[in-house]
Parts: sequence; structure tokens; C-alpha cells
Amino acid sequence: MDLSCVYAQCSCFTTWKELLASSRPLSAAKFSTMPQNSMTPSANRKLWRHTLPPVVALAQKDFRGNIEQGTDTTPSTSEERSSGVQNGKAAKGSGTSARGRRLLKVREEKRKREYEHLHNYPAWAKVLEDACRNDSELRAVLGDSIGNPELMRKRVRVCVEERVRQKGRNFEKSKSGSVLAFKVSFRDFNPLDSYIWFELYGSPSDRDVDLLGSVIQSWYVMGRLGAFNSANLQLGNSSMEYDPLYDADKGSKVMPSSFHDIGDVEFQDNWGRVWVDLGTADFFSIDVLLNCLTVLSSEYLGIQQVVFGGRRMGDWEDGMISPDYGYKSFKI
Repeated sequence: MDLSCVYAQCSCFTTWKELLASSRPLSAAKFSTMPQNSMTPSANRKLWRHTLPPVVALAQKDFRGNIEQGTDTTPSTSEERSSGVQNGKAAKGSGTSARGRRLLKVREEKRKREYEHLHNYPAWAKVLEDACRNDSELRAVLGDSIGNPELMRKRVRVCVEERVRQKGRNFEKSKSGSVLAFKVSFRDFNPLDSYIWFELYGSPSDRDVDLLGSVIQSWYVMGRLGAFNSANLQLGNSSMEYDPLYDADKGSKVMPSSFHDIGDVEFQDNWGRVWVDLGTADFFSIDVLLNCLTVLSSEYLGIQQVVFGGRRMGDWEDGMISPDYGYKSFKI
């Protein structure tokens, strides 16, 4: 840095420069404290010898202060100085804080996302988003994938495959069960100590477990209360064209017929089972259960087959009760 430029801004050095450039003697300088004609040249030299060092020291101090404050020490004209002051005030007034810069960055990112969403977002994804507003089922299928086309594509593919498997190609069918009737078989079925097995089309969800478990629980409660007693079917063959008569005394004297016990409904992968002891209940209780399962399978939960009896079906493994291996249960 040119020291002459630095000293040029100091008021003391400006006065010293004007003193040197003046054609008048030193005594004619603009120092009011120095008389013009009262001292001899030798006295003037002695006086300047004592006065000049403080002037230089003051100039150096002014220079160091400008350096520490980061002030531009380049000499400028009076017009540049006035315009610089004005620009300095404007810059200080228009400065942004850290919070303002962060808000500006957030706005820019949001504007960028909106632009990409508008110009690069697939048309089919926009159609699905619009359909979700009035379709709760579609909204449940997409879930939190809205806004992510790839994840939306995967969710829709899984849903379509599941619906094709359960309903065939009839997508307009509002039911979520299976269009195919399940098979029924018996394998050494003992009504007092046997399992009833259910083979599903896939691993059941928590909703499926609750549905099937609730059906079995309701069936057991009715059997426990003696609902399946063929000895007291007074209205089974009666006509309803006329008011039928029911003999309550006869019904109370019939031998009770009820279930004895039942276990929890268990699931491993796509297989479920429940242990039953039908006690003295009649076998038409099985017909009642199959009637319930038929509607359940066609309307809500697809069932491939129902097996009465047998100790092991599919890949069932006794003792494996960890949820990590696909085990689920419904408490009766």
C-alpha cells in the first residue's frame, strides 16, 4: 500500500502538504500558534524540529486506525467522498440479517419445488392426487406416498395385484373378498379335540385377524349358550303366514347342548387355526360356521380352504410364536 495515499487522507498531513507547496515562508503557514515575523529562521527551524514529530505520529495513528477498521485509504475527490458516504448509508440500511437470508433461501427452494412439481410431475400422478380428494379408499392405499411418483407407482401396483388376486378382473366390484368359493375337507375330525384350519390367500393383516377372530368368537359364544341344539327347533319347519306358536316350557325342558371350550385363533403366514371342543352341541353348528365363513370370504376376507381335523397343515410349526416369523393371534 502506498503510504503517500494513506497520509493523504490525514488532516495533519494535508496541512503539512499545503505548507510545503506554499511559496510563502514557513512562518506563513496555517498554524495560528506560530507567529509570522516574531522569530528568526534558526528559531523557526528549532520550533519545527519539535513540532513535526507529533504531526507525523498523529498521521501514523490515523493510518493504523484506518487499517484496523478496514477503511479504504485510497485518495478520492470531494465528489467521490460525498457519493461514497451516501452509498455507505444506503448499504447499511439495505443489509440483510441471517434470518432474512434463511427465509430467502427457503422461498427459493419452495419456488424450485413448485416449478419441478408443475413442469416435471407426471400427469398420471396428478390424476391420482385429484382422485384422492373424493376417494377415501384410494387415499388409504396411497397413504404418505402422495407427492412421490415412484412410491405412488409401487403402492398402486401392489393394490392392483392384490385386487386381481381376490376379485379377478372385475375392478368395479366393491367387495374385498374372493370370487372363488373355498374348499371344505375333513381329516379325522374329533368334535371334542380337534383343530379347524383356515388357509388364506396371503398373510393376514391386523384387520383380517380381527375379522376372522371375531367370527369365531361369536360362533363360540352362541354355542356356549346352547344355540346349536337340534332338539329344540320348533320354528324350523313352521310357516310364517300365520302367527306361529312357541312352547317355552318345551324349550326349557330340552337337554342342554353347548360348547365346552375353545382356544385362541392363531396365524402363521397364510395359515390359521383354532382348537375346539364342541361338547354336546349338534353338528349343525358346523353348518352355521361354514355359512358365516362363506359370506366372510366373498365379502371381506378371501379364504382358499377350510379343514376340520389334522395336526399340521402347510408349513405350520408348533412353538413358533414370535411375531418376527409371521405369528399373529386373536384372543378369544
